[in-house]
Amino acid sequence: QVQLVESGGGLVQAGGSLRLSCAVSGNIESIYAMYWYRQAPGKQRSLVAIITGDSVTSYEDSVKGRFTISRDNAKNTVNLQMNRLKAEDTAVYYCAVDSAAPITGTTRYWGQGTQVTVSS
Repeated sequence: QVQLVESGGGLVQAGGSLRLSCAVSGNIESIYAMYWYRQAPGKQRSLVAIITGDSVTSYEDSVKGRFTISRDNAKNTVNLQMNRLKAEDTAVYYCAVDSAAPITGTTRYWGQGTQVTVSS
């Protein structure tokens, strides 16, 4: 089992910055990929960024050059630095991790989400 707790959301003006953090606990040795997703009102949850076990990163097009995903294996956290925020970045942000186990295979675990609101 893996538990995820996000923090760092809030209200910010357009052009500002926020840093989201996700604390990971439990069977962390089984984790390989880590993600940030977001869900805006009336929309489906969508992938924002991914970081693999080898720290290879990938981003959704609209956040490239503005957002940076990172992982701190010593602190068991995955972070999302968000710069030059826009009103359209307003959403609930979720962290997620993939955990591999010999019998059950891969399981994706989710945090509870943290609200990010960007005022224009």
